[in-house]
Amino acid sequence: MRFTSALKTVAIGFALYASSGAALAQGGGGRNAEEMKKEEAAVRAEQAAKQLGLDPASKLPPATVPVDPQNVWDLDLSSGGRVRIQLRPDIAPGHVERIKELTRQGFYNGLKFHRVIPGFMAQGGDPKGDGTGGSTLPDLKAEFNPMPHLRGTVSMARAQSEDSANSQFFIVFLPRMQLDKKYTVFGRVIEGMQYVDAIHQGEPPADPTIILQASIESDGRPPVTALPTPPAPPAPSIVAPPAKKPVPARKPAAPKKK
Repeated sequence: MRFTSALKTVAIGFALYASSGAALAQGGGGRNAEEMKKEEAAVRAEQAAKQLGLDPASKLPPATVPVDPQNVWDLDLSSGGRVRIQLRPDIAPGHVERIKELTRQGFYNGLKFHRVIPGFMAQGGDPKGDGTGGSTLPDLKAEFNPMPHLRGTVSMARAQSEDSANSQFFIVFLPRMQLDKKYTVFGRVIEGMQYVDAIHQGEPPADPTIILQASIESDGRPPVTALPTPPAPPAPSIVAPPAKKPVPARKPAAPKKK
């Protein structure tokens, strides 16, 4: 039995080697080592794509794109400064459009990061501040893509349904590949990650970090470093009330003559 199992193992191993090396075996020995390496790399890439459930013929999106102010999301945080996020309409057009629409409405201004887990992520964008809220706009259809959840990745939060993202988002502190293709990645931090690291932690934080201002960079809004000062209450009036007219004293009535 052991001898038979050993033969099966050898046969299986030979079959795997033959299938993986089929591209190298074709064409004889006229090619140089560099060409053989390229072919081998192509075979491995195809196998990796199949394991990820991707169509080998499809072209993966680029890891980075040129910085375009029309697709840079600026978040001025109370944790110290401006965070610049490169939006990716090429991989999540619907989500990027939603971020731009809400941003230009002023929706994110004054909202807090309500769920911040060390070594994982910082989540914000909820007007209720407890993770259950969203905008009045309809929920978005998922746009899952092959972009990984690396440090600085910005992805859309959602409920149980895949098509339930609305306004909440999260920024990843450290790589979390188990989130890949389960949440829609729509951007990545390109500057100001130190201010993301400084977001106050907690679920919820005792002293939450606030989005002082969210803006699209092409709109040219200057950075905001503090929340607007609320208007002062009206000063008390110092005008003296009008003096009361003195009431004339009554004259004592004279006794009637008998």
